[in-house]
Amino acid sequence: MSQIQTIFKNMSWLLISQIVASICGFIWTILMARYLGVTDYGIFGFATSFTAILAITVDLGISTHIVRHISTDYDSAPKYLGNAIPLKIIFSIGCMLISLIILLVMKADEIVITVTLLFTIEIIIKSYINLFNGSFQAFEEGKYQGIGNTILHVILLIFILITIFTDLGIYGIAISYILANLIALIYEYYVLTKNVFKPKFELDNEFCKKITLVSIPFAITGLLYTIYYSIDIVMLTNIVGNYASGIYNAATKLMLVLTLFYTVYTAVIFPVMSRFYKNDESLLLISFEKSIKYLMMIIIPVAVATVLYSLDIIQLIYGHAYDEAASVLSILIWTVCLLFISGAANSLLNASHKEVTVTKIYAIAAVFNIGLNFYMIPFLSYNGAAITTVLSDVLIVVIQSYVIYKLGHRPNRKLYSDLIKIITGSVILGIALYFLHLNMWVALPVGIIIYFTVIYLLRVFDDDDKYVIKEILGKN
Repeated sequence: MSQIQTIFKNMSWLLISQIVASICGFIWTILMARYLGVTDYGIFGFATSFTAILAITVDLGISTHIVRHISTDYDSAPKYLGNAIPLKIIFSIGCMLISLIILLVMKADEIVITVTLLFTIEIIIKSYINLFNGSFQAFEEGKYQGIGNTILHVILLIFILITIFTDLGIYGIAISYILANLIALIYEYYVLTKNVFKPKFELDNEFCKKITLVSIPFAITGLLYTIYYSIDIVMLTNIVGNYASGIYNAATKLMLVLTLFYTVYTAVIFPVMSRFYKNDESLLLISFEKSIKYLMMIIIPVAVATVLYSLDIIQLIYGHAYDEAASVLSILIWTVCLLFISGAANSLLNASHKEVTVTKIYAIAAVFNIGLNFYMIPFLSYNGAAITTVLSDVLIVVIQSYVIYKLGHRPNRKLYSDLIKIITGSVILGIALYFLHLNMWVALPVGIIIYFTVIYLLRVFDDDDKYVIKEILGKN
């Protein structure tokens, strides 16, 4: 099987699982937002954002380092995982203590403290799932990650439905997350040891120290990355209140659905890029260029359509109580476009062993984000937080582009030509939908036809793209 076919096979498994996950997430997002109400949904948003920031203390970047290393040296996997699993237990205890101390210092309400600590347990379990998923990615066994992801989301949906119908409140929601992740963890560990490899359990102090030190740049990058994507809800809660964070959280949850393809693509492409860097740097740059092209081809027209139908989307999902979230959605959708670009750039830089550079970029962005939020949130509330997030992403993409250029990884001019064509097609789509005044459901198929007709006429697909498609279909 060729490399392209292997990538497509893994993407297919992950894509199917993410579609199932997105459908489940879409359903429980609607039900939870309506069931909890804006204020309690704000508490839920604070708890998940707060624990997302602290999640890095459970992992310290070890999972990312392991993926990069064992994807080029399969024989090292048992030792790496056998040390990482017990090491993360120590980190988990520290995470719980840090979480409790910060919440007490913040003088959070009892309900906020309890819910947040429950989600801290959930994030600890999830960190182990991410470790196993990284191993599946390194061995290009995406089907096991896909099945595990499907199990997690289907079971979580079932537990949330039970919680709502039995009226267990926000505590029941938090426990549902814990139980669903625990079941998925048990499944993934079973298939990992049965079908991929068995960890060689030990706690080699010198080895653990070594992998922890090497992983720290990944940890800092992950922390900084999470800060500027999660700190806004935490700051909204403390500066404006739970209602504002509930409105903002409603829009950010939809962003998670829209990052579906990005999550799948980067999970598959990062191990491949690591091998390309080791064996053929020219292929590394080609994979980066194609990543940008294909991701932009999907997300830019989606962003244009979302801006036009933001209120319809919010009312459909959350009801009129969350109408104010429409403006937030119209702003935040552009972070997804920028995320697709920065994500591909991160894969390129990390695969090229430039993780320290990535850390510095996100440090600058995090400081910029927090500083601007202190000004924008009191002035524009949730819309100010959304604008700050977009501007932070713009800053990241600009710096990444400069760094990649200085490293000599200069994309082919054809990439810029293709991006102009994609943007042109998306603008034509937006103009057409604006003047047609179509119902959202009618606009969906009509918009797809308009966009891909324009893309075809502009000849966005070249011979290389046709070769990739034929390779996937096994016709080369």
